[in-house]
Amino acid sequence: MRFKALITALCLAFGVAVAPVDASDAGEIKIVGFGDSLMAAYNLKGDEGFPARLEAALRERGHDVTIIDAGVSGDTTSGGLARLDWSIPDGVDGVILELGANDALRGLPPEKTRENLEAMIVRLQQRGIPILLAGMLAPPNMGGDYEASFNAIYPDLAIKYGLTLYPFFLDGVTGNPDLQLTDGMHPNASGINVMVENFIPAAERFIADIQAE
Repeated sequence: MRFKALITALCLAFGVAVAPVDASDAGEIKIVGFGDSLMAAYNLKGDEGFPARLEAALRERGHDVTIIDAGVSGDTTSGGLARLDWSIPDGVDGVILELGANDALRGLPPEKTRENLEAMIVRLQQRGIPILLAGMLAPPNMGGDYEASFNAIYPDLAIKYGLTLYPFFLDGVTGNPDLQLTDGMHPNASGINVMVENFIPAAERFIADIQAE
């Protein structure tokens, strides 16, 4: 992307005409969905999971994009940090970072969740990989202090590191049994569709940022 920008600048400097470049000229964008069971199509068919449905929706909107599923059911931020380097190969254009739900369900210290997420963000940025941070909210039964501490993690980190933020990954699904599996926590196929529809604007902003680099 930077190479194209440099060539364009040189052509303009020497008076050479430059044809407009649209999204289709930029080549395929590869994004890794790095998360837990919410990313990993838990109890769903593979093509019903969030990465597959998001990819299909974005392609329908004209984006040449592949969403790679790197979700692991039951993963915490500690588990994600441990597998980060080998789960995200070189050549990736971006990462949707979706972890933290299991930390909250287990009542793990929010300070540790923040520390792990921040370490992942730093590692990815050191590799030059843009991040779309998918936020999570603590269950209300954890108490007000825990909820306030946990819920602040994602917006704080997004501001600190200049990330695209999607505030709540389960937006539109939580509390709606028609969109959930019988466990009352995970989205069913219809719930995934709602999540994808709500997520698309953030995903398109993320793609635009990637293409602008």
